[in-house]
Amino acid sequence: MKKLINDPADVVREALQGMEAAHSDLIKVTYDPYTIVRKDAPVQGKVALVSGGGSGHEPMHGGFVGMGMLDAACPGEVFTSPTPDQMEAATKAVDGGAGVIHIVKNYTGDVMNFEMAADLCRAEGTEVESVLVDDDVAVQDSLYTAGRRGVGATVLLEKIAGAAAEEKRPLKEVADICREVNANARTMGMALTSCTVPAAGKPTFELGDDEMEIGIGIHGEPGRERMKLKPAHDIVEQMATAVAEDLPFSSGDNVLAFVNGMGGTPLIELYLVFNELNAFLKGKGVTITRILVGSYITSLEMAGCSITLLKLNDELTKLWDAPVKTPGLRWGV
Repeated sequence: MKKLINDPADVVREALQGMEAAHSDLIKVTYDPYTIVRKDAPVQGKVALVSGGGSGHEPMHGGFVGMGMLDAACPGEVFTSPTPDQMEAATKAVDGGAGVIHIVKNYTGDVMNFEMAADLCRAEGTEVESVLVDDDVAVQDSLYTAGRRGVGATVLLEKIAGAAAEEKRPLKEVADICREVNANARTMGMALTSCTVPAAGKPTFELGDDEMEIGIGIHGEPGRERMKLKPAHDIVEQMATAVAEDLPFSSGDNVLAFVNGMGGTPLIELYLVFNELNAFLKGKGVTITRILVGSYITSLEMAGCSITLLKLNDELTKLWDAPVKTPGLRWGV
């Protein structure tokens, strides 16, 4: 294992200390338990958005805390769900009196722990809505889930719902927007390499030099199929076909196309993938009207990518375009 770390046991704490030092104008970090909170939280009269998950997926989720996105994030240990006490602490820290939305990726530990935290917060008088993200088309059940996994749509949902919350829309309306985004987004990922969890010290799975895994999750869990490496054109066609046919997306649709790097993929390759996706969608009569290309949900140093399509309407487009200022995503400010 070759990593820029000190002790594997201290990776998350030391990374949070670095994040706090780098972005003290945007966020506050607590260490017992770990939470990342918007600097000006709680914002009175605004619905607060709280998400979280295992570390190792940066910038998700902590990198998306700030104006126009999340009010708080709960970072677990690497690839490990945060605990209910983290989620409870984060919820209390950002409750501005208009209610709190928990954005939960469909992984078993996340679902269970967020549910416990929501119950604790409701018992103390905080109104909490939970929304589930389950946009992955690759597999129905996996090592970590019952049902579909929550992956790429999470970033899009946090941005769009964050904009709605910034307008001080009511709790139910913001929660409904979250669910609308999830219902209209689909994702598939692939890997060229595995990744190494610092505490494990060895790759999560073995993948031959001439192999790739189609349909992986963000923890490196196995996907739909392992096969010989193909040219990017063929890989994108296979992934995009699965995504486009699932909703389904059809001629005349406007979409947000999100090409995400898994942590070890250079930007030159992500743009090449986007070029192939653009050509594929043009052939289907689907128009890309909004674009996001880069590494926003990673899996440590895994090489690979994911493709997410979100069907857009005027309202979702307006909310996507609204200003955002976080460590990992910012425009319009």
